[in-house]
Formats: sequence, C-alpha cells, structure tokens
Amino acid sequence: MIHLVEPLFEGYIIYCNEFALRRRRTGYRRLINRYIKDRNKKEEGLEMDFSEEQIERYSRHIILPEVGGKGQEKLLNAKVFILGAGGLGSPALMYLAAAGVGTIGVADADVVDLSNLQRQIIHNNSRIGQAKVESAKQTINEMNPDVKVNAINERLTVDNIQEVLRDYDVVLDGSDNFPTRFLMNDAAYFENKPLISGSMFRFEGQVATFKGNEGLPCYRCLYPEPPPKGMVPSCGEAGVLGALAGVIGVLQAVEAIKEILGVGDSLAGYLMLFDSLKMSFRKVRVMKDPECALCSPTATIKELTAYEEAVCELRF
Repeated sequence: MIHLVEPLFEGYIIYCNEFALRRRRTGYRRLINRYIKDRNKKEEGLEMDFSEEQIERYSRHIILPEVGGKGQEKLLNAKVFILGAGGLGSPALMYLAAAGVGTIGVADADVVDLSNLQRQIIHNNSRIGQAKVESAKQTINEMNPDVKVNAINERLTVDNIQEVLRDYDVVLDGSDNFPTRFLMNDAAYFENKPLISGSMFRFEGQVATFKGNEGLPCYRCLYPEPPPKGMVPSCGEAGVLGALAGVIGVLQAVEAIKEILGVGDSLAGYLMLFDSLKMSFRKVRVMKDPECALCSPTATIKELTAYEEAVCELRF
C-alpha cells in the first residue's frame, strides 16, 4: 500500500493510496482542473477562456509557473513554420502540435517512401505514395483538433519563400541539403524571423538558433558559403541513425516553444552538438562574423540567391 502526502499546486494537497490511485482518472484530474481555473483567474491579461477539454489536454503545461494560462494562450496563438516533413520535421511537428501551437505550416514536395519510415515517424505504412505534407496534416489533425495545419506541397524557392515565411512567428529548418539551408537562413533574416536549424549525419546531430537581426550570429556567420561539390560525402553513402532524428527534431521543438513563451536560455549564439555513440552533448559558442556577407554592417547580400543542389537519393 502506498501512502503519500505532499504539498502540491500552492496549497492543494493530494492523498494517494491504493484507492486514490484507482481513482486517478477522476479525482486527480478534477483537482488539477480546479487548480488551473483558480490560477487562471489570478493571471492578468488572460484573454482566452479555456474549455474543459483544453484545461485537461494542456494541464501539465499550465501548472508550470513558467507557462501558466498566459503561456498556453501564447502557444495557441502562435504560428510556426517547418521546412521539411521528414526525419527532423516529423518529431518537431508532432511535439509542437501536442503542445498546442495554434497554426503550423509545413512545406515539403516529396511523397512518403518505405525507406522514410525508419526515422520519419509522422508517417506510416498505409501512406506510402501520399504527399508528406498531407500525411503530416492527417497525423496532426488526429492528434490535436486545436491546431490548424497549412500544408504546402511544393518546393520553396527564391520566388516564394519570403512570402511563405512572412506570416509566421518562428521558423524551423529540417531540410537535408546546403542550398536549401542557405536559402532558408537568408529568407528568415530578410523577414526578421528567428530560425531554429537542425541537422544530422550518421550518428551525430546539431541544433542552433539564429537571430542575425538581433546582433547575434546568422547561419552564414557559422558557414559563410555552401561547401564545394564533392567535399561532403554523398547522401547515399552516409546513412543516419533513425532515432537520432527524434533527438534533434525534439530539441528544435523545445527551442521553438521557448521562443514563443520567452523563457529560458536561447541557443542563439551557440551550437549544440550531440554524439549518439558517445551519448554526449556539447555546446560551443558561435561568434557573430563582423564581415558576414548577410548580417554585418558591410553586408553584400541584398537579395536571395539560389545555389545548385546536389543530387541526393537519401532524404532526412
């Protein structure tokens, strides 16, 4: 038998024994909902009237002092764009949707392939051949009806990317090639959007947040130009650990949620490196390049540039 008495939620007390554990789905839930309602009444500036279903769905967020009703309201009103519904985009999309981000845009021109399912968890076997953005939208709609999904089944180019990003608060890059990464960085900079970039290779991954408009580094401060052809091993030869995509994609989602809430320490100005074989994280400082071609006072890049994309058979 378990007897547990502990203070919870600023004075609320829960007594847990075998009977209480059996009643968890009713009594504990009601207690949380009561606490949330009382707390929301105390929060000034809260405009949203949460339904009973929303209170229960987001209860573990709302009881966090750093989130609360105001924070959940911010999430429900937020707009996040993700480039790519693949390995990195899949977990990021799912956790942002579960968190209650109100509007999620996703762009991908690819279709679901059997080889994707080793890491692209937003898709399943029955959707092979279906457009990835439609598959992702279906999964999100089934997960959380609060979320509006803008599915863009086309490639983003110099001609359309700025218009797409303009309506969003935060943008995530889950692309799998350098030309697209540079295009995404430049467009985010010109549209003054925080960019959360993730990438992975074999057993290693990295995450960074770029805010070149705020006196912090942009992607070009770290990588001034795309690497020459042949310098980076071909995608078909590389391979990637499937579960690694989950780690990196979830870190991108966490960064996006923090940006929306305005809490914690941003990765802006840092690069988070993860080695899955050593199971180690390392955060290194990224300095702003005083001669960056994009975000420095002497910048020479004034408009978007299209780089030639190498042929790649392995999609992240």
